[in-house]
Amino acid sequence: MLTAVVSTIVMSCSSGLKSGDLVLKLDDNAAFIVGSSKSATPLSDVFTSINALKVDGKSVDFKTTGTSSFAVNDEFGKGKRVVVSGVSADGIERELLLTTYDEFPSTIIVKAKYTNAGEESINVTGWDICSLKLNAADADPFFWSFQGQSTEGRDNWLIPINEQFYQKNYMGMNNSDYGGGIPVVALWRRDAGVMIGHLSSTPQLVSLPVCKNVGESFVTACIEKEYDEVPVLQKGETLETYDCFVSVFEGDCFGALRNYSHLLEKVGVVMPESEPEAFETAWCAWGYERKFTIDEIIGTLPKVKELGFKWATLDDGFQIAEGDWDLTSERFPNGDADMKYMVDKFHEYGLKAELWWAPLAADPGTEFLKKYPESVILDKDGKPQHISWWNSWYLSPVDADVIREQGDLVKKFIEYYGFDGLKLDGQHMNAVAPDYSPAHHPEDPEKDVRELPTFFKMIYDTARGIKPHSVIQYCPCGDCFSVYNMQYTNKTVSSDPESSYQIRTKGYILRAIAPKTAYYGDHIELSDGENDYPTQLGIGAVLGTKFTWPKDNPYVKHSYLLTPEREELLKNALAIYEEKQLSRGELIGGLYDLGFDYPETYVIKQNDNMYYAFYATKDPVQSVELRGLEPGQTYKVTDYYNHIDLGTVKASKNTVLDVPVEKYLLIELTKIN
Repeated sequence: MLTAVVSTIVMSCSSGLKSGDLVLKLDDNAAFIVGSSKSATPLSDVFTSINALKVDGKSVDFKTTGTSSFAVNDEFGKGKRVVVSGVSADGIERELLLTTYDEFPSTIIVKAKYTNAGEESINVTGWDICSLKLNAADADPFFWSFQGQSTEGRDNWLIPINEQFYQKNYMGMNNSDYGGGIPVVALWRRDAGVMIGHLSSTPQLVSLPVCKNVGESFVTACIEKEYDEVPVLQKGETLETYDCFVSVFEGDCFGALRNYSHLLEKVGVVMPESEPEAFETAWCAWGYERKFTIDEIIGTLPKVKELGFKWATLDDGFQIAEGDWDLTSERFPNGDADMKYMVDKFHEYGLKAELWWAPLAADPGTEFLKKYPESVILDKDGKPQHISWWNSWYLSPVDADVIREQGDLVKKFIEYYGFDGLKLDGQHMNAVAPDYSPAHHPEDPEKDVRELPTFFKMIYDTARGIKPHSVIQYCPCGDCFSVYNMQYTNKTVSSDPESSYQIRTKGYILRAIAPKTAYYGDHIELSDGENDYPTQLGIGAVLGTKFTWPKDNPYVKHSYLLTPEREELLKNALAIYEEKQLSRGELIGGLYDLGFDYPETYVIKQNDNMYYAFYATKDPVQSVELRGLEPGQTYKVTDYYNHIDLGTVKASKNTVLDVPVEKYLLIELTKIN
């Protein structure tokens, strides 16, 4: 976890800079070594360029000409800044700004400014900043990491780095549907770790490449900008990098991500606090898939109500097409009257109603595109950007017709139909490509990229302006969430997880960044074995399901029927969920290292009780260590999932519970006075 001490800064070529546990040594050319005062083994011992400029594809060398330091008081608070001045042989002047803040110990914010002081214009093709060369540990893996890219591989967000590794972590579009993410990289050994990232208030097209080559004893990483549209600096003009940062930390990445979230707040990217409605359990009609019938859905509601669910979701299949969101006559022969009837039925059963929607997608040939042909994003060749999953085209999030028409849809869904919330769905929502349409802003193709979050703000504000407690679920299927879009959702989700491990680790990361935002575990049928309630309960996820009852839809190949056996498991999980309310508890990071500790462990504090979730995903263990307890305090221990009294423990520096874990163990510790 990040050490909470007052930040101080000292500057000289020999001593470098120090902030909390972070030590930054600079040489005469402003190359740097990063280290942690808590680490016995140096994190790095080779000077690397803290920043580099590329002109016409070639790196520019700078010679330091002077340093200065002074106090600052800006959006990040009070601190001290060191400015390292330099100049290149071609007359490019550089100012390297290194700033620490009292509120953010163990963190240094880095920025570079380049001014063309020569006579000729220059073509800037790119820059990089915060380059790391970190010594590997004598362990397997050498490092654990958090890397925030989004690709069609839908990979884990926590990744071990072994002998051979490379990941680009591009924050733009990596595949036709996939892009964006969380623009940070965290790398940690058992003893210490480093995080780098940028602090722009809007999405930016940067990469954070991480590389480990065979035979090398180090891993490299940096923040890299490669310009698609090359900026030309005329004489006297200045180019600035984004505000970027370097942090050191102990344990896994949880504390570093929490620190990053606080930094984002200072630039106006603030994660929402969910209202109680967002933490309520949900049933979704997706078990009947796209060929559902109204009778199937309404016929399931008695069982949904009986089990105690609070939300019911109408999923994909109600619309004529993506883009034409009028009701299909195949399932709604009476049009809007049928939809209002369904929503009324949800409400009659005491359920809140949620509607699935895939904004920013429109199928070729739809009436929407016939009416607004210039609403789509175009690539450099003038072709529409393709969304392969829907076989659709990307709509521009800054197009006036798109904003107006989709805003009107929100009003129709929430006000006219009566829905209480929206499930925004699709991996394509997470990011967009630069837009070269002459109808929009060809002088600034990246405007769509930067302003995509404002589109989701429009949806969020419009819905909640009609119903203040509307729940807006953001589900970018398989993507690593865009941290910028997250500020306009009050319900994140594991979003089509590939495994129970992803449900747990996604929850850990999202709750580190947005600790007061509800996290939905997605349909339980998506977990390992389709019934892994211990995963959803243990991480504090909101429970959800897409069961069918009393029979399946004949067009759906897979059965989601609520059998007596499945119902028994569901009832047990729902009862625990309602009693413990762990989704509203405090997820405590840093007690266990998700990379290097085994078994995989999560801790939640709720109502002064401690809840531990252990997952022995490889080999069974015969006992577990209980960290974070009050020394000398006696606790009653209960296996709350299987309802078994496990006796008591008295907390010490090394509290061990002699209970075997073969797959999972969920325990509650209650103080005994």
